Amino acid sequence: MPLKRDVGRMADTKSGRDKQAREEERRRIQRDISEARERGDEPEPTADPPTECHRRGCSEPVAFSVTERYQEETGAGAVEATAFLCADHAAGESPTNLYDAYEGYVFRVEPVAGGDGS
Repeated sequence: MPLKRDVGRMADTKSGRDKQAREEERRRIQRDISEARERGDEPEPTADPPTECHRRGCSEPVAFSVTERYQEETGAGAVEATAFLCADHAAGESPTNLYDAYEGYVFRVEPVAGGDGS
């Protein structure tokens, strides 16, 4: 019986298995990039804001979103925090991270559509 040669396959060696693993990883990365590019045209999902105030124990309806962007003390870069508050709690808000204000610093209070802030 003649022996068949499997010309298309590599010998089963550690370096061959390593090469196959690297090639598979490269193909996976290329596939992930391709899929991400296809999704790039899709809009980000928008979550509905909560209906009750963010403050613990407050069940008043949300009236404002309060956003502050500041530099994190740990040096991790900019952090943006947003809280949805009732009118009473929003009235008491003020910038808290002014000591580290930088060009991209933001403090913003905006009415929420359908809230009591109109």
